Amino acid sequence: MTALNRRKFLDALGTFSATAFLSGLTRPAWSRNLDKALSHAEQRGPQELAGDEDFWYYVQQSFTTSPELINLNNGGVSPSPKIVAEAMKRYLDFSNEAPSYYMWRILDQGREPLRKDLARISGCSAEEIAIQRNASEALETVIFGLPLKAGDEVVLCKYDYPNCINAWKQREQRDGIRLVWVDLNLPSEDNDYMAAQYAKAFTAKTKIVHITHVFNWCGQIVPARKIADAAHARGIETVVDGAHSFAHFEYTIPSLGADYFGTSLHKWLAACIGSGMLYVKQDKIAKLWPLFAAPDPGSNNPNIRKFENLGTRPFFIEQAIGKAIGFYDMIGPARKEQRLFYLKNYWMTAVKDIPKVQLHTSLKPGFGCAIGVVSIEGKTAGDLDNYLFNEYKIHVTSVNWENMHGVRITPNVYTTTKDLDRLITAIGEFAKA
Repeated sequence: MTALNRRKFLDALGTFSATAFLSGLTRPAWSRNLDKALSHAEQRGPQELAGDEDFWYYVQQSFTTSPELINLNNGGVSPSPKIVAEAMKRYLDFSNEAPSYYMWRILDQGREPLRKDLARISGCSAEEIAIQRNASEALETVIFGLPLKAGDEVVLCKYDYPNCINAWKQREQRDGIRLVWVDLNLPSEDNDYMAAQYAKAFTAKTKIVHITHVFNWCGQIVPARKIADAAHARGIETVVDGAHSFAHFEYTIPSLGADYFGTSLHKWLAACIGSGMLYVKQDKIAKLWPLFAAPDPGSNNPNIRKFENLGTRPFFIEQAIGKAIGFYDMIGPARKEQRLFYLKNYWMTAVKDIPKVQLHTSLKPGFGCAIGVVSIEGKTAGDLDNYLFNEYKIHVTSVNWENMHGVRITPNVYTTTKDLDRLITAIGEFAKA
């Protein structure tokens, strides 16, 4: 490959503006229509646009949606827009021409521009961002890398993600740290109450508080900053699980008061499956041990890149993250947040007064966004899950954790209200059966 061709290829890895992003395509009809819709939307606010089905129809055309089912489990793994999937396939084909050359000498050169783009949408320095494969890898890097000793206390919640809970339990068994559990009555619309539940668990021995920004079980948004402020006032560090909040609604990582933060990018950013991100506050990097040993893994290495020593990895997946960022920029974070909140409230408002229907997620802004959980009195979550799929081909997921039992509904920007009308009908029928 000539130097000129290499430059052109690397340029293609960058983030585009909305117009440039679309003009770089072969211009299929869906992209031309979306370009027009975006132009017409420029003078309208995110809240006004949230319920405009014509606009969001053109967004839907950017995805390859299944004609056989309605996917309402985007909180698990979201499909990627066509432009992201096509980029991944293109980078894979490119890698296969001569893997060790094109992966290490060409595609790997796109990592630093990608790091800068991830830092931009995260509101932090590129020197605080490490590219990972998922939220579990990012958060377990922190959990296993923190220099804790026997007797040190970690405060966490019973509703935290199981992989994180198990990682902390492993440290408890191996290193003798003590886990202190917070319980919450959910859903909650009281940030003071939630923050106080964490704060009252702090003691002189507390070193870490683990905060899940959005509980995957019910979509509850947790007041991470209030908890972090209370922790920092006592010299306690914060680990924030942002798997279900990043690119879901607007915030910056520093605004959460996070010392450490991990997220998946294949959820709400809609990057390809197997992509994630780790944030470590710059002055915390040096003391944190990497999960996979680096050439200089010790506590004297303040370089964020020490957390990326995975060995041979799927470069084609990693580099496609840039296209997902471009799509996210094109839609706009505020528009996305308002649409997701609108969709959750659309179906929840329609079913909340149906006899036997019980909702487990707040309809108020700031306490929930896209994710909603519903149950039917006298029926199991599995019963409703099976009914939705067998009778209406609606794909959801059952939740049975602690005191939370129901079906989790997670639409995304490609979901239409017509899809949700089908869900509303199905829930109504099941509740009456």
